[in-house]
Amino acid sequence: MLHANPVKATLLQRFFKTGPGQYGEGDKFAGINVPIIRQIAQKYQDLTFDEIDVIIKSTIHEERLAALLILVAKYEKGQESVQKAVFDFYMMHLDYINNWDLVDLSADKIIGAYLFEHAPIFQVGIRSFKPTELLEELADSKNMWHRRISVLATFYFIKKNQFVYAFQIATMLLKDKHDLIHKAVGWMLREIGKRSQEAEEYFLKLHYKKMPRTMLRYAIERFPEELRQAYLKGKI
Repeated sequence: MLHANPVKATLLQRFFKTGPGQYGEGDKFAGINVPIIRQIAQKYQDLTFDEIDVIIKSTIHEERLAALLILVAKYEKGQESVQKAVFDFYMMHLDYINNWDLVDLSADKIIGAYLFEHAPIFQVGIRSFKPTELLEELADSKNMWHRRISVLATFYFIKKNQFVYAFQIATMLLKDKHDLIHKAVGWMLREIGKRSQEAEEYFLKLHYKKMPRTMLRYAIERFPEELRQAYLKGKI
């Protein structure tokens, strides 16, 4: 494979936890840098959905990432009918979006964007959803990647200074057992804090004592040290 680097592939397979029992078990890497993958996606952004379908089902992680970046480009440049087609395609291929970078580089730009721009009611197959219903269904999934998609999708709303959906999903996932969900929720809360510390602290004061420690640490990472320590010590 052009651009493949076996040494880097070995490092990436360790970094993305592809060993037995780990969250990325069985994932295979070619060792291609993300900037190169972006260049490839840019070059082939006019591929048909049938062609993207083959790529997103690849066993090679970087090929699935390229497929998702192509979808993001199609969404961002497309009219509403194209955006709907990209959204539907993404929803039908959730099982191939199965590592944190794949989620993080696509969920807000496709799922979040579509829900924000084409709410209040939309179709997925024969079912009708309100935005919060779809996000809640994903957040309630037994599939950890679906849950992370629900969190990251709210990033689009956050960037538009709308925090309600992020707070709803964060509340649902306070008792989640997976570290990658703790990190994602904490990250989104931190992003809210960048835009309104008052809003973030309102949520934290309600929930911080029962939040997983990693989630809390991520959420308060940018706080002044004295305030950060007060949260960590439960003295708010």
